[in-house]
Amino acid sequence: MAKSKLDGVVEAVHYKPNGEVDWVRAYVRRGATWSDHVLVERGELINRLNAGKRYLVGQRILLNASTFEVTTPLRVIQTGGKEYLVAGQIQAERDHLDGVPLI
Repeated sequence: MAKSKLDGVVEAVHYKPNGEVDWVRAYVRRGATWSDHVLVERGELINRLNAGKRYLVGQRILLNASTFEVTTPLRVIQTGGKEYLVAGQIQAERDHLDGVPLI
């Protein structure tokens, strides 16, 4: 895991039939340690990202409780007056969490 401060690690995503993120399964920082996986709804995740929290795509390394293998950051972009969740530096017209396994 990188030395920089992370607020959460997203390990899986569930999409609605219209292609919008419904919820994600993530680990959330709780002080010096991390939570078990929690489900975070789309609206709450957008609020957290807009508040300056830092979430990355990744997964927990087995048998290493607070150690993660992380890849790309999550961002909120605005296109046409609507907010979208994306992973990495792409510009999209819909939610696009590339590299995040589907549930």
